[in-house]
Amino acid sequence: MTHESSWDADEALTAVYTAHYTSLVRLGSLLLRDTGTAEEIVQDAFVAMHGRWHRLRDPHKALAYLRTAVVNRCRSRQRHLVVVDKHTPKSLPDEPSAEQAVLRTEETDRVIEAMRTLPEKQRTVMVLRYYGDLSEAEIADTMGISRGSVKSHAARATKSLRQLLEQNV
Repeated sequence: MTHESSWDADEALTAVYTAHYTSLVRLGSLLLRDTGTAEEIVQDAFVAMHGRWHRLRDPHKALAYLRTAVVNRCRSRQRHLVVVDKHTPKSLPDEPSAEQAVLRTEETDRVIEAMRTLPEKQRTVMVLRYYGDLSEAEIADTMGISRGSVKSHAARATKSLRQLLEQNV
């Protein structure tokens, strides 16, 4: 790789970082429920992309690559946490910070709690669709599943959420 192509990659990646870092961290936060870990995952995804920039066939698909990397890394982190959780004594949940408590509304809390009860794939589809504002095709590509599976997961999640939220009115 020449110095000039390295500079072009740095410039392009900086532009992607500036435009999309915050939304990728939010995506990770919604999937993991942990902003600090989400930030680390997003930073790792950018570092990995920088190292592989020269192999990226279409630089215009950098965001899709990063989004997929973040979702996959979040899944890996969740699997790791399941194993850790099995071998760790149970403790009381962390209290939200004062800032978080002020920012959340009661309705948002109810929706988030209901989302936590969904199976992982249903929750991921809902986050990508309604937070990430992705199309069914983009969700399918990001998750590596068919569009039909995206529709099925979304329909099941919507039905479950509706039932859960109506019960708690």
